[in-house]
Amino acid sequence: MSREKSGLLNRLASKLPEGMLVDAAWLNAQGYSTQLQHRYVKSGWLEQPARSVFRRPRGVLSWQQVVISLQTILNYSPLTVGGRTALELQGYAHYLSQSTTVVHLYGPKPPPGWVQKLPLQVKFVYHNDRRLFKNEPVTKGVNSVKWNIDKGEALDVTSFRGGDITELTWGQWDWPLTLSTPERAIFELLDELPNRETFEQVDALFGGLANLRPDRLQKLLKDCASVKVKRLFFYFSDRHKHAWLKRLKKEDIDLGSGKRMLVKGGVLDPTYHITVPGDLNGVR
Repeated sequence: MSREKSGLLNRLASKLPEGMLVDAAWLNAQGYSTQLQHRYVKSGWLEQPARSVFRRPRGVLSWQQVVISLQTILNYSPLTVGGRTALELQGYAHYLSQSTTVVHLYGPKPPPGWVQKLPLQVKFVYHNDRRLFKNEPVTKGVNSVKWNIDKGEALDVTSFRGGDITELTWGQWDWPLTLSTPERAIFELLDELPNRETFEQVDALFGGLANLRPDRLQKLLKDCASVKVKRLFFYFSDRHKHAWLKRLKKEDIDLGSGKRMLVKGGVLDPTYHITVPGDLNGVR
């Protein structure tokens, strides 16, 4: 009997990497009963950071471990890190005034409710990306990594270069963290104006976006379902006049009709018919 229990534990060790999280439903599906789950917690082989959530102990729990577990082991793909968080991770944090205290997640369905109950110093905010973009994100160039629960190893599904989604490696074993490219992330950030982001911060950030790829931007502009976001994109692009702007075909983009009031008491921009803060509407 003890040999059978040892075999189950060894099998779980191969299925669940150290530091990563799974929930009770995942363990049940792999043949580990509730009684066995509690036994592993009591023995210290598993820890339980929240109700019905389990983890093989390794250091302090991080939000990256949570997201990578969702994206790989628990198959909450295509759930990606986006917006402000993606820009911070790709080196644009010095244009933003805050550190990572909010992790913005984008996908067709929200993550499980237990992620908000984990003992972390960050808050997860979910966004339905189908509201902002009409089409699926292009994931060419991304290794769609899933955890092979039978072999206990990462399964790479490699495609080609390019796309709206990229990866950063994280941690000792170079786990893949899937996130929006800077091109897609700036659209996601613009969608947060004016309620959860400021014009001043976005304007400062745009100044550092000289190396965006115009082919990606053109696709995102066509896929974007928000007239507000598209008008804001061109408004800030005109202000900073990066070289890639000349390669965009604005005439192919539907910017809608009518005026959009984004700032009470603001100034109406005559080109894009959006109200913006008066101190931003001067000549650069």
